[in-house]
Amino acid sequence: MSDTLAYTLGALAACAAGLWAWRRYHYASFWLLVGFPLMALSVRASWRRVASGCGLTKKRHRFWFTTVPGLVASTGVVKVRRRFQRVAVDVKPWMWPPRPSRNGWQVTLHLLEGQIPADYANVAERLAHSWGVHAVRVSSSKRGRVTLAATMRDPLVRVDLVPPSTDLLKVTVGRLETGREWLIDFRTVPHWLNAGATQSGKSNLANALIVGLAPQPVALVGFDLKGGVEFTPYAPRLSALATTRGESVGLLDDLVALMVDRMGLCRTAGARNIWQLPDASRPVPVVVLVDELAELYLMADKSEKDEIAKTSTALLRVAQLGRAFGIYLFCSGQRIGSDLGPGVTALRAQCSGRICHRVNDPETATMTLGDLDPDALVSARAIPAETPGVAIVASQDGQWYRARSFYVSEQTAEHAATTYAHRAPSWSDITRAGSATDTPDVTDTDLAHLLTSDHLIPEPRNGGHH
Repeated sequence: MSDTLAYTLGALAACAAGLWAWRRYHYASFWLLVGFPLMALSVRASWRRVASGCGLTKKRHRFWFTTVPGLVASTGVVKVRRRFQRVAVDVKPWMWPPRPSRNGWQVTLHLLEGQIPADYANVAERLAHSWGVHAVRVSSSKRGRVTLAATMRDPLVRVDLVPPSTDLLKVTVGRLETGREWLIDFRTVPHWLNAGATQSGKSNLANALIVGLAPQPVALVGFDLKGGVEFTPYAPRLSALATTRGESVGLLDDLVALMVDRMGLCRTAGARNIWQLPDASRPVPVVVLVDELAELYLMADKSEKDEIAKTSTALLRVAQLGRAFGIYLFCSGQRIGSDLGPGVTALRAQCSGRICHRVNDPETATMTLGDLDPDALVSARAIPAETPGVAIVASQDGQWYRARSFYVSEQTAEHAATTYAHRAPSWSDITRAGSATDTPDVTDTDLAHLLTSDHLIPEPRNGGHH
């Protein structure tokens, strides 16, 4: 008897150790074959209680077969009457079978009468605690249905590098909380606003962009208002670099002039953007990296007022018209608020790409994400200091996600800038190419007309770039 017990205990210990090793060293297969089936059964079995506790059930009347006590007979036996009775019962939303995902599972629910997806988003935290998962995200792709996406553990705790993108103007900079790659695609989202406090991962994201764009046939232009300490090490790959406000004014004037030249080139060719031009005559795309955006708008005294106004107007013109003519913006800053002036607010409206790392003040988060989903703002304010690189991202699919960028050291970015220095076209060659082209003059009236017209349509998506 003792031998049988010992063998049984040994077998159980071996199974437990095997399951632990399986889960530890190959979590994906363990989750699909063991963890997910058990979780799916638990979710289905507990759904009525969870829905009731979260206030997602509705009262409906049903005919119910009940027993109603009658009089007590002299013999002490209770006489009962059996009859159908219409009673109010709690009805839960219909749940389809859960489906496994990379980091958890998804399930589709049918909304009850009067419900909207926001009702489920408001109780997402309660659902996560009820099922013991890291987080629950709510989305809806069809009327009358809602999808709950649960993540078992935070996928952003550790982010492994993935192969870089080979498509033009597309850079893989990290991972989304869904497990998918975090892509910055300038062809789809041309202008980006990147906010974050010191040590939040804001500069690391710029390093990732340098590394991703360095091998590509694009011109990189830098505005470093910290005196050049951030972008000067990458100067071999930059076609132009401005380190003071005075230099910034001159470089922005060059960008506006370049944009006007390309405007004339497109007009001559009958094209609405440079991507409709033949490959032989298509000008090189320009990606503008701005660090410490607030420094372009801060005014120490009234003598700087005209310079700031000129800078603000030029940058806004580039943001409004740049996409069609191959000029893209990536603006970063620690402090981005409406108190910097209406120019910042107007620029934000042109930047459809939004990235908010951990910030020191709520107004910067509001300025970056305030016109998006309010839940994104709450998540941005909850980013802890010990998770550098984590950010809230407004993606090109119209949704917002938690994401984390890969760690890219300054040495890695400097190496990429030096290795691909031969890819950096001369700024004088870029500006000379536009002015030397025999194109009709574009007047300020033409420019104003374009600012208020629908002339700038999205460029066509070529199979080689998307």
